[in-house]
Amino acid sequence: MSSATASNLDDAVLSQVTTAVHAAGERLRERYTLHARGISMDEIVSEIYANDSAVLDLLKEPLLASRPGSRWAEDELAGGPLPPGEWWVVDPAEGNINHVHGMSDWAVTATLVRDNRPVLTVVHLPLTGDDYTALAGGGAWLNGARLRVSAKTDLNAALIGTGQAKPGESEQTFRRIGDSVTAMLISGLVVRVSVPATLQLIHVAAGRMDAFWQFSDVRSGLVAGALLVAEAGGTVTDIHGEPWSLASRDFLAAAPGVHAAAVKVLSPIS
Repeated sequence: MSSATASNLDDAVLSQVTTAVHAAGERLRERYTLHARGISMDEIVSEIYANDSAVLDLLKEPLLASRPGSRWAEDELAGGPLPPGEWWVVDPAEGNINHVHGMSDWAVTATLVRDNRPVLTVVHLPLTGDDYTALAGGGAWLNGARLRVSAKTDLNAALIGTGQAKPGESEQTFRRIGDSVTAMLISGLVVRVSVPATLQLIHVAAGRMDAFWQFSDVRSGLVAGALLVAEAGGTVTDIHGEPWSLASRDFLAAAPGVHAAAVKVLSPIS
């Protein structure tokens, strides 16, 4: 599942990471219900924390052990660059709010970030058993099948998406989201607005969607998808078309044929 540019050591780590996220996914699947859990804000937050707590022990120790000297990024909603070295950026329940509300769009994600660049990722969908994996230089894969981004070249024919990165963002950010959705509704074919980001980015990597953008620097929602899309042949930048990094304030991942058009639509929005 990897090319000669991806080391055998990383292949071994990929197997260990997959085992860990599968264990976490099974526990979350056991906790999953088809009905919403919690009515008040306090009850919903309690359910979200309970999901994270239920699986954290299945992830943290095995992942840190798989790469001696690696460290753990504690706050899954944090953004910005990390100190040099290797860090695990993990979302124990990516799309936790969907899990709590009885929806199916949730996953377990684990990404190894080396000197602020994602180099290995596993996105596991417990309800389907699907694994989206990537190694830097080794391609992007779904259950062993190679992923390729869309071949579209016309934004007018594109299925594109965005979403809210986290609760409680600034009013300015919410207005930018609204303005960008309007602009893309005019320029694209169909716009999806949903959470979490990773569950849209796997569709971009697989060629089912053509672009995804977000006004956010929340690492845990972007690093897995950024690596998957890049390794599937996509283009990953900020909304101005500059190379994306953990220091970027916003994010755009697109099929190469529609990327420039997406930048033209999004870059004036401030």
